[in-house]
Amino acid sequence: MTATVAAPDREELAEINARLADATPREIIRWAVERYGSRLTMATAFGAEGCILLHLLAEVEPRMRVFNLDTGYQFRETLELRDRIVERYGIEVELVRAETAVPEYEKQHGGPLYVVKSDQCCYDRKIVPLRRALVGYDAWITSIRAEQSKDRAAASVVGLDSKFGLVKVNPLLKWSRRDVWAFIETHRVPYNPLFDQGYASIGCWPCTRAVQAGEDERAGRWAGQAKTECGLHSLDSSQL
Repeated sequence: MTATVAAPDREELAEINARLADATPREIIRWAVERYGSRLTMATAFGAEGCILLHLLAEVEPRMRVFNLDTGYQFRETLELRDRIVERYGIEVELVRAETAVPEYEKQHGGPLYVVKSDQCCYDRKIVPLRRALVGYDAWITSIRAEQSKDRAAASVVGLDSKFGLVKVNPLLKWSRRDVWAFIETHRVPYNPLFDQGYASIGCWPCTRAVQAGEDERAGRWAGQAKTECGLHSLDSSQL
């Protein structure tokens, strides 16, 4: 791994975002690869957007380390998609898991914690493993889009992620859902078959359902709760 790349200050960050204002996702990824080299990594949950980034990464830098936060509660279809990605692009996405397996974790808490404390479950099985996965890196690529939620709408294409202590690059930030599916259809990008069953955003199976006509695309995540984020992309005032 190469030497640490210093994070941009606020002034340079503004310049970078101005320079990338009209850049395509491919160009944004290329910029990130050129700036951070082996100090750059990518996280994917194998959503439609993540699969597009894997498609682009296969063209720009297929050797980059890409990982998935395997909570132990992922859909079978999600894990099977990982195998299809390897076959199509030759990119083997690393599975990053919590230190405690699901049976032991549920035993410790007297049953599934997602039922009574979903925030704690997300923290233990996503946030903590992510912090470990990002050690040694200066920047990470994510697949968030601005129109997905209020928090994501406050993000920049390139921002300072104070929660995890590195630079966050969001190549698809300005894309619409229509842009995403047009790209997938045009380039025949592999995607999760659950999307064809009415799912619009796919996370852990206990906390994800299909959405109804007219519902927001994230309405199927933690349905019945005010919660719309697991915490990975919730922004505070310093993450702009």
